[in-house]
Amino acid sequence: MIILEPFRSDDFAQLMEWVDDERLMKEWSGSMFSFPLTEAGLSWYIEGSNDVNDPNVFIYKAVDSKTGVTVGHISLGGISERDRAGRITRVLVGNTTERRRGICQAMVKAMLHLGFEDLKLHRISLGVYDFNHAAINCYLKCGFQEEGRMRDVVRHGDGYWTLIEMGMLEDEWRALQVR
Repeated sequence: MIILEPFRSDDFAQLMEWVDDERLMKEWSGSMFSFPLTEAGLSWYIEGSNDVNDPNVFIYKAVDSKTGVTVGHISLGGISERDRAGRITRVLVGNTTERRRGICQAMVKAMLHLGFEDLKLHRISLGVYDFNHAAINCYLKCGFQEEGRMRDVVRHGDGYWTLIEMGMLEDEWRALQVR
């Protein structure tokens, strides 16, 4: 089982170890960070996070409850109280040896629970690059639906990446919980 715990400064070294090349960093964070990750950049990233009284962004590490080992990272940001909407971002299963074990699904489902149950959101969205088939399959298994594509939205090297927009509504979440 995966539990989400607030991402704090003592978690920076682990994340910097995982995000060890520029392409992975761009896949994980878009243009939010410059490579390589630094403690200063990550300090800025967590400022004001995880405050239920000012729900702007929630940033977590994913911990395997059996071993106590941190296995991933995930955040929920762009929260609009008016629209009751948020966006899952910066999803990462840390060690490549841990991938394909259902960790991503567990992380996303835990974040969906937080968003729909605790924060009472109506809509949660995310974006994923079209070449990231494992992530796309994970999000589909969690109940997200593809809503559109933004073609050639990010330039990397001599090419461009297309972003798939996905979303889930609260009634879709509730229907999945009944099953």
